[in-house]
Amino acid sequence: MIRRGFWLAVGAAGGIYGYRRVSSLARQVSESIGARPNRPGAVQRHWTRETIRFARDVREGMDLYSARHPGPARPTLGESTGNSSTRDDERVKDDR
Repeated sequence: MIRRGFWLAVGAAGGIYGYRRVSSLARQVSESIGARPNRPGAVQRHWTRETIRFARDVREGMDLYSARHPGPARPTLGESTGNSSTRDDERVKDDR
């Protein structure tokens, strides 16, 4: 039991140490490539620009999908026959 507790503590400490190292490295890389410029308001402009680009990509993808899949969707709940007399008949609903 003590051995498991020891390895649990070692794993937790290693995880915390690794997380801090990776986040520090990511912060340094993002500052060096310009993802986090030091100008005021630049981060907000960056996220706004990326959101607009994402919305354009989604819209373009929707246009491509609708161009490749024309026509109305088929019914999915068993109304494929379109026969309204059997659908509304009480005898069909009650199994008589």
